Order: sequence, then structure tokens, then C-alpha cells
Amino acid sequence: MEESVIKYIEESIRTNWNRPALTDFKGAMSSYKDVARKIEKLHLLFEHCGIQKGDKIALCSRNTSHWGIAFLATLTYGAVAVPILNEFKPDNVHHIVNHAEARLLFAGDVVWENLDETAMPQLDGVLRIEDYSLRTANKQALRDARAKLNELFGQKFPERFRPEDVHYEYDAPDQLAVINYTSGTTSSSKGVMLPYRSLWSNLQFAIDTYGINPGEQIVCMLPMAHMYGLAFEFIYQFVNGTHIHFLSRTPSPKIIAEAFAEVKPDLIITVPLVIEKIIKKKVFPTIEKPHMKILMNIPLINDKIRDSIRAKVIDAFGGKFKELIIGGAALNKEVEVFLRSIRFPYTVGYGMTECGPLLSYDNWKTFRQGSCGKAVPRVELKIDSPDPQQTVGEILAKGMCVMTGYYKNPEATAAAIDKDGWLHTGDMGIIDADGYLFIKGRCKNMILSSNGQNIYPEEIEDKLNNMPYISESIVIEKEGKLIALIYPDFDLVNTDNLSEEKLAEAMTENLTALNHQLPAYSQVSQYKLYNEEFEKTPKRSIKRFLYQ
Repeated sequence: MEESVIKYIEESIRTNWNRPALTDFKGAMSSYKDVARKIEKLHLLFEHCGIQKGDKIALCSRNTSHWGIAFLATLTYGAVAVPILNEFKPDNVHHIVNHAEARLLFAGDVVWENLDETAMPQLDGVLRIEDYSLRTANKQALRDARAKLNELFGQKFPERFRPEDVHYEYDAPDQLAVINYTSGTTSSSKGVMLPYRSLWSNLQFAIDTYGINPGEQIVCMLPMAHMYGLAFEFIYQFVNGTHIHFLSRTPSPKIIAEAFAEVKPDLIITVPLVIEKIIKKKVFPTIEKPHMKILMNIPLINDKIRDSIRAKVIDAFGGKFKELIIGGAALNKEVEVFLRSIRFPYTVGYGMTECGPLLSYDNWKTFRQGSCGKAVPRVELKIDSPDPQQTVGEILAKGMCVMTGYYKNPEATAAAIDKDGWLHTGDMGIIDADGYLFIKGRCKNMILSSNGQNIYPEEIEDKLNNMPYISESIVIEKEGKLIALIYPDFDLVNTDNLSEEKLAEAMTENLTALNHQLPAYSQVSQYKLYNEEFEKTPKRSIKRFLYQ
């Protein structure tokens, strides 16, 4: 097989011509033929308004079929896609559009309401992502082309538009495909330049590994403007002839459960938060009941109960999936132990935007609990420490998937990729004798105790988050002391009718129980309660820097 992402896209469209391709949940469905037709029209639009190969086209909206089609049209035209997370603040969106020198912007209604077109003067125009109508145009050629688009299409394909009419120019390995801006504030948002070899390496891995067949179904819940969702819930699925269902609303546990029940996906790719919420809300309360605890300790009954719990949990996720793949953040230890105990088919991978994204993975049958799997094909991983199996060090990566650098930011590129080509991930970990990677935390989150011990706040938070009435937490260091910032589980607090005094008592007990499990140097000395959830990145990890 030629190493070409575009060739894969072209072949999938031709092979799966009449199959369903993209559906907005509870909305319209497009077949592969419909997608091809819309791509062709967008190509005509790009061509008639003077977009050249290598020009940048930005996309900013929640996940929808039209987002996916505009992205595919950009790539197959030879332009560079600049996906922007729809949760970004308006000035961040303006900054990215200008910094990337985008010529066109596809914007969704909700995003557009808050944008200011005068803040993005370089744009030729803005298209409404919902129907590709023109929102604004700085070029007459764009207005003319949009007005006579159907006529142009009719002239190009006077007969019928057929599979053999689908022809795209194939990509070269080092050609720039995507500039993906990492989630940070305007100043620290860096444009990761991903060449086609990075997209191809991730795609080829998925084709060789995940075993999804044409016509099977998936629910896409991760933002496509994030590389994890883009690579594995969209590009791979589309190339594979899969039917992709987009959750066009915010993926709350209720909406996700509804989508799983209706679509019954064949593969699930998600972040820990989704799993943890479903397990903690739906499963744990049942197991915690006193009679269940007794039964779980009787060996013969124990197996039967575990089997019935496993069936219930599998059913909560639609009942049909081959494997559930978790990435984007660490999975809570208690939830992981529980999933292992019922032989649930899950696995945890690890990656970063700069690698488009995947670095490590392992099949659920051989996966080692607590790890993130092993280095994937075409990737080398090493730990920057004298004893990589025992002594924690920074995780370094090298391979076909690594970015070419940060757009217009040579200083940041030099800081990330050393002279030997190793990418410094900023994550700390160890790799065991069999090659399994275990992550300990982020370099920049690590706290150095007064007696020189390394403290990884994530490990303390993991324990804390399993304690009664705690929804989420952050451990910070202040004047040599560790403090836990806690957002309580107010649903449970209200259900149990806890007064403020009782809640304070419960938290003090939690702190005592926590410190019993921790060495002296990492004891938490006090806590502070928050009434609002902590601010999250689109990947659903807490924006820690706001609370330091």
C-alpha cells in the first residue's frame, strides 16, 4: 500500500458509495456518495475563489457531518486544515485564524454569534458550517462562485456523478496536512504542524489493530478539533467505511447513554471522565449496598454476580462493542480495578497532539493494569533516567508520527525536539521490562517536597476522588504545605441531605483516611471546598494553572 492518506479517503468513497457515512444524532444522514458530492462542490468553490494548495482553511464549530465534510474537502484539495476547538474564547479564535494566516473560515452558528469579523481581516470569507452558505466575503470571486455553485457542478458533471469521477491528488509524507492549536490561553496556544506521515502512521496503526468492518457503527463524542477524536473517531472510521454518528450536543452522560442505546456502537473511543461518570453513577451505588458486599465475598456467588454486573455495564455502553479504548488522561484507579475484576474489555492508550496523537497502546486481552500499553509501531519511547524501569524520568518519543514543529515558533520547537530528534513529552514515567509504559504525572505538576522527595499530585488526587462526597480535586503546594482543593459531589450531598457541618465532618474524615495511605512527606494538611466544577480543557482535564 502506498503511504497515502488521500488515497485511502478516495478508495473508501468509491468502495462504500451507497453506504451511510455520517449522521448527526437525531438528524440528517449523508451517504459516502453525498459526502463525495459535497467535497466536489467545495473544491469548485475553493478553485474559483483562488485558494492554492498549501493555503490554510480554518474550521470552528461543534462536531457535525458538515464539519467532517469540510475537513475532508480541505485535505483532498491540497490545502491545510486548521481545526479550532469550539470551546475556545472568541479572542483565542481570532488569534488562531490570524496566526495561521487562514484564508477561509468555516464557522458554526453558536461560535459565530460571538466572533468579530473585523478582528480577522486576512480572511477572504466565512462560510456557515451548517449549510456552507456565505456569512461574509471580502472577495467578489467568492460571492460569485458561491452563487453559481450548483451551475458549476452541473457543467463539470453533465451526466451523473459516479464513483469513477472521484479523483484526488495524493499526498507526500512530509507535506503539511493539519495545524492543530493546543488548548492553552492565547499566549501559550501553539500551532502543532502535523505532516501527512503523522496522519498516515496513526491511520495505518488503527487499520492494522482495531478490526472494525465497513458498515459497522461508532458514536463520535470527542471533539474532532482535537487530534484524538479526529484520528480515531473520524479519519480512521471514514477510511474504513464505518457509519459515524456525531453527538451534536454537549456529551452529557444522559445523552451518551441514549446514543449508546440507539446506535449500539461496535467500538468505543473515549476519555476517562465519561466512563467514570457512568460507572460511579450507575454501577457503584448497587455494589456498595451491604447485602451485595456480603455476596461479593462468597466465591461461588461472587463469580455469578460479577458476570451479571459485567453484562449490565456492557449493556450501558450499547452491548455490542469489541473494545473500549480510553485515552486523553489517566483512568481512576478504583474504577480500573473494578473494570478488571469483571473482565471488562477496556484498554488505555497514551499520546499527544504533537504525535497526531498515538504513542502507546495494547489490546485489552494482554493489557497490563495501570499502564498505557506499549510503544505502537513506528514509534520509539525511552525514559530520561539512569534506571528507566525503577526511576521516574521524562518520557521521550521518536518516530514517523512526530510533528515537524510549532508553526512560526522556532524557540518552542527547539525546546520540544532535541538535536537527536527526540520529542520531550513533558510527562514523567517508567517503562517495565516488557515495554509497558506507566505514567506518573506531568513534569510541570511535580512538587518537590522540603526534604527533596518528588510528589506527583495526580497520584494523591486519584485516591481522594474515590472518597465519599468528592467529585473532583486538585492538590497544590502553598508555603511548603499540600492543600486539597475539592469540588464535592453535590448530587450525593443533596440526596443524603447533608448539612454544611456534616459535609465538613465528612471532608475531615476523608483527609484523615487519605493521609493514612500516604508517606509522611506527601501528607495533605488542609482542604478548601469549591462550589463550581473546576475549569476544564476540551479534553476534559482540569486547567490546573488557574488554581496554583
